[in-house]
Amino acid sequence: MDQPTRRRRSTRDWIVDSVIFLVAIIFGLTVWNDSKSTLHSETLIALDLWCGLALSLTLWFRRRWPVPLALIASVISTFSDMASGATLVLIMSVAIYRPWRTTVLVFGVNTLSLLAYLQIRQQDDDAALVIVATSLYLATAGWGLYIRSRRQLLQTLRDRADRAETVARLQAEQGQLRAREEIAREMHDVLGHRLSLLSVHAGALAYRGEEASPKEVTEAAEVIRASAHQALQDLREVIGVLRAPVGELPQPTFADLPALVEASQAAGVEVEIEQDVAGTLPDHIGRTAYRIVQEGLTNSMKHAPGERVAISVTGAPGNGLEVEVRNPAPNLRRGEGQGLKGLKERAALVDGRLELGRTPEGDFRLQAWLPWPS
Repeated sequence: MDQPTRRRRSTRDWIVDSVIFLVAIIFGLTVWNDSKSTLHSETLIALDLWCGLALSLTLWFRRRWPVPLALIASVISTFSDMASGATLVLIMSVAIYRPWRTTVLVFGVNTLSLLAYLQIRQQDDDAALVIVATSLYLATAGWGLYIRSRRQLLQTLRDRADRAETVARLQAEQGQLRAREEIAREMHDVLGHRLSLLSVHAGALAYRGEEASPKEVTEAAEVIRASAHQALQDLREVIGVLRAPVGELPQPTFADLPALVEASQAAGVEVEIEQDVAGTLPDHIGRTAYRIVQEGLTNSMKHAPGERVAISVTGAPGNGLEVEVRNPAPNLRRGEGQGLKGLKERAALVDGRLELGRTPEGDFRLQAWLPWPS
């Protein structure tokens, strides 16, 4: 607002400037016609008229140079009545486009020019003229300050709306990113385990293909077919809800843990599970525990097929839930894979913690603690 932007004059600007110019001309001619009788020189009358008209023409440039033009008006108005209308407009323009301190300064200069006018024109009703002129100056300056404050308010509201729109867009993008991460975790957890089982069955069939009887081959092929069908079904479930809220993704519960262990045992994985859970787990804690065990079994089938996996799930309300999955996994390094990174994120989301690494015996241990409120 302090430095108006130079822009192309719009249709509205042309209309406003034209109306202001005409009003200033009419007002100035009215005052000039009433007071020219006080001048006894035709030269002074003409000078009054033409200087006022010239000042009125400068109103077309009042947005760009309001202060210089207002100061010029203070000089011309010391002797010209025709300049009175343009002077009021220029005072108002300073109030609109410049800070209030500049407005006060210009107002003071024009007030001094009014005193000079009284000395030059030698008017009889000096007091009345001072009161009327000062009132007009105050009214136009106040009107300009009101317009300025209103424009500043509207600009502030526009800025706030722009910021709110930006924040909303960023929040939407963050929400989409979180949704994509959640979907990626679900697809990794669901399909990774299924495909690992499928790989174990297929590997066993390839290893014992020549020694196996036709019945064993048929049974293994049936298991592979069933595992592939289940994997495809899981994939359909995940893809089918991509357009739905993330909370509607198919989620396992802690009660599904025995079925998970049985499926791994059916695939030939030696699984020992110790479960001592006193009470009913909250859904989000049970789901996180299920995913931790699932990822541990998946890594075991990938990196240590045929090796024993020891699972321990213990806990009680108020003490938290401890989940441990231990297996040899000689090829698995600390922090390897997106699945383990996803588990850390899952544990952090429920205010839990997850640790992984080698034991003194050389096994790879995946250990987590999850909060379980009283």
